[in-house]
Amino acid sequence: MEGSNFRCWDDLLPDVLGLIFKKLALEEVLTVVPRVCKSWGRAVLGPYCWQEIDIEEWSHHSEPCKVDRMLRLLITRSSGCLRKLCVAGLQSELIFSFIADSAPSLHTLRLPRSSMNDSIAKQIACKLSLVTFLDLSYCSHVGAPALEVIGKQCKLLSGLRRNMHPLDIASKLSQNDEAHAIATSMPKIKHLEMAYLLIDTTAALEIILSCSELEYLDMRGCWDVKIDDRHLIEKFPKLNILGPQVIDHFEKNELEVCSDYSDSSYDYESSDGMWDYEERLEGLELRFYNGLDDSVYEWPPSP
Repeated sequence: MEGSNFRCWDDLLPDVLGLIFKKLALEEVLTVVPRVCKSWGRAVLGPYCWQEIDIEEWSHHSEPCKVDRMLRLLITRSSGCLRKLCVAGLQSELIFSFIADSAPSLHTLRLPRSSMNDSIAKQIACKLSLVTFLDLSYCSHVGAPALEVIGKQCKLLSGLRRNMHPLDIASKLSQNDEAHAIATSMPKIKHLEMAYLLIDTTAALEIILSCSELEYLDMRGCWDVKIDDRHLIEKFPKLNILGPQVIDHFEKNELEVCSDYSDSSYDYESSDGMWDYEERLEGLELRFYNGLDDSVYEWPPSP
């Protein structure tokens, strides 16, 4: 309107337009917005719209070659300013290298159901040093070597999502080595999801004892993990644990069991009655910190 103090939409700064366009669907940003006016078209071509790229839902239903082409287009537009990337099902080793080479400022990287493997991780981890949250859920080719190199190279990593599906791990006997890799290479991890990993109680305790800043641990479906005692919460008051046979305390001054088991009253008992869990926990802690072999320790203890 003539004489109005309001500025036209096409006069908005590119970074402001980028924040607005983030609310729109990807298809609209790519096909509709550029046709509105020249300034909007320039904004879509520039990096401000592509500091965060989330095409995870779209990629679930798209062919890998199309996903690769879309990623190359959008990441190129980000001009090295990409902070967050969410995409599923990546298959090509070349696309992983492209992401690492073209997005040095990545903080959040979600790659569920991708073909990431140990070899690829060793090649690109050093280029992802700023990543603080990583999602490698349902990546069946990822193993302990990949997690170890990621932990050593990505020193700012505070969140890891490593959830699995029972069918993804049907061929594995154990993933305790993955737990050990996390415990030894990611001591500053705060948020860890490892649902349905094939780990046992000793492996879970190694993570809890080694990662002193851990605040949230999701072990749902880790059926061989059997920790059910209030002493754990007393010793780690800031830690919320979600999973089978694990006491969780999301509510203040309130304890509740979060388990897929119908019987939540499970406890450890030998022929001599309840054993001293606090003493057991302290013993394990000393052994882990001193680098001693815990293989002679049975869990739970024999009668």
